[in-house]
Amino acid sequence: MTTPTTPCLWFDGDAEEAAEFYVSVFPDSRITGVQKIVDADHPTGMPVGSVLAISFELEGRPFFALNGGPGFPFTQAVSFQTFCATQAELDARWDALVEGGEPVQCSWLVDRFGLNWQVVPQAYADAVASGDQDVIGRVHAALLTMVKPDVAAIEAAARGE
Repeated sequence: MTTPTTPCLWFDGDAEEAAEFYVSVFPDSRITGVQKIVDADHPTGMPVGSVLAISFELEGRPFFALNGGPGFPFTQAVSFQTFCATQAELDARWDALVEGGEPVQCSWLVDRFGLNWQVVPQAYADAVASGDQDVIGRVHAALLTMVKPDVAAIEAAARGE
């Protein structure tokens, strides 16, 4: 079986904590494998028995987290989008991900590990997928006024209200 394309996330020693956190936030998610340091002279300098990498799934999609060291912090150049059907779902996901991190703008936040997320109402994605440029313009303009998205306001903008 061929493994699908998998994002590899570079952490500075907290890959296991991050993976455990992410699988607690997203339904149908799980840790699928853990690789530990077995060589006392490992290039990371981490002690034998430390977690080097951890494989996990978020909503069935594979991810890989590597304890690579401090050399490569996350930037907004890469973010993960998560779509939420209801305000309750969006609130729960947003609140969990932003705890210890910081809200940004237009559905974006940075979590406590420095990873960038976009917590997006499904209504926004549906409006964009419609191809109707007027609807797209309205929902985009509405989203630009928000930090944490408001599903009802996005739906109203899509309807032209």
